[in-house]
Amino acid sequence: MSDQSFRYIVRIFGQDVDGTVKVPYALAMVKGIGYNTARAIVMKLGIDKDKRFGELTESEVKKIEDVLSGHSIRDLPSWTFNRRMDYESGRDMHLVTSDLIYYVRNDIEREKKMRSWRGVRHSLGLKVRGQRTRTTGRSGGTVGVKRGRAGQPAASTQTQPQKK
Repeated sequence: MSDQSFRYIVRIFGQDVDGTVKVPYALAMVKGIGYNTARAIVMKLGIDKDKRFGELTESEVKKIEDVLSGHSIRDLPSWTFNRRMDYESGRDMHLVTSDLIYYVRNDIEREKKMRSWRGVRHSLGLKVRGQRTRTTGRSGGTVGVKRGRAGQPAASTQTQPQKK
């Protein structure tokens, strides 16, 4: 390996990735690709998983982009996709970077418009996935009891004599 062929920063899916990291971990840095999906891609393409991402040739990087852009996505098992049975098209897809953000935002807006339970929770800014809300997820300032001076009760506990 010559120093000229090694790249410290590799551009993939419009994102800069560190070239000193091993291939599966470097792919996992891209939004929408997890470690398991990255391993499946690397195994399917026959790329050495112990290779550094900066050592890949331009053709290997292009193959990775082609697999995830949909040209040969059918070669991967369906569990690797992050959008199975798309709402509009009914197809299995794998979305990365800005496409993933766009589709998630559209899904949330559709749920808000339908007034589904998840949509209502999203619109109110509450937790959506059934988490506990009694003690966590609070917003706003803290609310406490106002203290009076030492030896005197607080102002709110004093009672005024009623006039008749």
